[in-house]
Amino acid sequence: MSERFEFTPEYLEQAKKAMAKYPEGRQQSAVLALLDLAQRQNTDGHYVTPAAVDTIAEMLDMARIRVMEVATFFTMINLEPVGKYLLQCCTTTPCWLRGSTEVHDAIQSHLGIRNGETTEDGLFTLMEVECLGACANAPMVQINDDYYEDLDGDIIVKILDALKNGEAPPRGPQNGRQNSAPIGGPQTLLDMDFGGE
Repeated sequence: MSERFEFTPEYLEQAKKAMAKYPEGRQQSAVLALLDLAQRQNTDGHYVTPAAVDTIAEMLDMARIRVMEVATFFTMINLEPVGKYLLQCCTTTPCWLRGSTEVHDAIQSHLGIRNGETTEDGLFTLMEVECLGACANAPMVQINDDYYEDLDGDIIVKILDALKNGEAPPRGPQNGRQNSAPIGGPQTLLDMDFGGE
């Protein structure tokens, strides 16, 4: 049996709220939410410990292996320590077509790490991942909970340097576009006569 894990009062309250969303007898449906909360609580490595898995299994009255099945399925759950900044670089087809290889290579070169590794100072961990759903703004990298989109090699290096210096670089598109709108603004229905005055 691993060392004991307990949710802090703040995280325990959130865990109880997650469990209360489901009908009596269906609280096991909250397993992913509880794994995420345990990971967020663990600021020393940002991962779910074996002890946290045990506690979640007890709280949800489910077999430990069932908790592990969920934890190992979702890439958002880390079962080993990661850096303060987890860089998830999408290399699926839309991002690849728009230059994710350049972005991924720039991260590796600038930080001196390969995919799956953490920098010696513990700040950055790099992971190559599948689609994160920001295809219109490809290529993109998710850093912790934030999306950085419309990237190239130079831009990602500037973002990494800002994070290393304790700054909070602006999230979202990095090329001036508004959200996922076309670059330069609306491109369709500009010259249509709708029969108005």
